[in-house]
Amino acid sequence: MTTPRRGTAGDPDTGKPDVSTGTRGWPFGHRAALSACVVLMIAGLVVVAVTGGSEEPVPGDPRAAEPPSVAEPPPSSPGQGAAGSADTSAEPVLALDDHPLLQDEQVGLPNLECYLPEWRSTQEAAEEFFRAATACLDEAWEPVLQAHDLPFQSPELIFPTGSEFDSECGTISVGVQTAAYYCEGELFLPFEGLQTQQYGNNPGVYLALLAHEYGHHVQDLAGIMEAAWDEIYREGRNTSAGQELHRRMELQAQCFSGMFLGSHVERGTVTRDAYDNAWSDQATRGDDTSGGRDHGSNENYATWWRTGAQDNRIAECNTFTATSESVR
Repeated sequence: MTTPRRGTAGDPDTGKPDVSTGTRGWPFGHRAALSACVVLMIAGLVVVAVTGGSEEPVPGDPRAAEPPSVAEPPPSSPGQGAAGSADTSAEPVLALDDHPLLQDEQVGLPNLECYLPEWRSTQEAAEEFFRAATACLDEAWEPVLQAHDLPFQSPELIFPTGSEFDSECGTISVGVQTAAYYCEGELFLPFEGLQTQQYGNNPGVYLALLAHEYGHHVQDLAGIMEAAWDEIYREGRNTSAGQELHRRMELQAQCFSGMFLGSHVERGTVTRDAYDNAWSDQATRGDDTSGGRDHGSNENYATWWRTGAQDNRIAECNTFTATSESVR
């Protein structure tokens, strides 16, 4: 997902809201705090966004699965606008470690209430749940992006029902390797890829899945994703440098996901039990499980999510300034 960026933007007349007052999260098990989600993918349940690196679950391990990924956009295709009307008054900034979104150490997501419908494992109920959750994500991220003069637009949610679906990034097959897929402002959530027979009526699992993919949407709107793919192409996708850049992009989306969960726990209908499950579940996924090289070790995958959840400071999610060891 990375070609010349489209001009999407927020309302320039809204000013710059104060986004520095979001409180920090609480560690796993703390009485006062968090509840929200388990990133989707314990047993091969994977989420893709702009680079379909697929990782195989460990045979016989029901909790093993590929972490969410970023699907690679075709290098030569034109940019595709996000959902809704566009305002070109704000522009993305193509930068990585020095991106303006990642510099202010006091900026976190606002602590807001998020009310979600009860999860039921049906196509119709899942669509209702994801639409409500996306509205919460929009409300959290829009003021942060606008305060940094960056464009904002809600992603378009698409709910494929067949065995495969078409996107700007190609034709995608639905299965345990594809729980969700993000490409060019569109977020695909095929019900058959959610593995509801395994996860059941556990809203935390599905909410965390969406929050990670929305993290890729934030990267896309801000210009981080395009800048990252430019560097990956320059280094070579299969080189050690290219794979490390991909891990930095994935781990940042993981940190963004943790920020959302940590800032919304025990507010509205996001429960602490869901958050606790998410916290403990993070270490079950990563490159140690999959055998890949593009998502980060299980330890680092968990660490970056927990950093976002506990600190709720976007500067702490600057994976592009992190040491190679912390993104291995």
